[in-house]
Amino acid sequence: MAVRLRLRRIGKKKMPMYQIVAADSRTARNGRFLEVVGRYEPRHEPLLIETKETRVFHWLKNGARPTDTVRSLFQRNGLWLKWNLTRIGKDAATIAGVMEKWQAQQAGRPERDAARKVRRADAKKKASKGGAEASAPAAAPAPEAGA
Repeated sequence: MAVRLRLRRIGKKKMPMYQIVAADSRTARNGRFLEVVGRYEPRHEPLLIETKETRVFHWLKNGARPTDTVRSLFQRNGLWLKWNLTRIGKDAATIAGVMEKWQAQQAGRPERDAARKVRRADAKKKASKGGAEASAPAAAPAPEAGA
């Protein structure tokens, strides 16, 4: 039996909420599962990601593989970094130090995300403005020299 850590959709229509579950990879998305190990609410501001860390580590130690989405949620939560440090055999003091440094970096994350959105919007405006200017002269017919 191949166990996957994946999302199970719950909640109303147009209001998704997800449970992070350990489930057999062959079962349906909202089908039978082995254990609920966390939850994820994408519509909550900021995103709400809650996990039972000990249970997640239990399943990962026993060979469960997270889906790409669940892995990205763990990375966002810092759980994946902690798991990798644990897996390679770092002691608790080293892990605690690395996690404190990671938490400090995450404090500035909203500002970096806002700046990234502004840069992308500016680049998009430049691309659409530049694309319209480049196509306008090409569409106009060239005057004939013989007339």
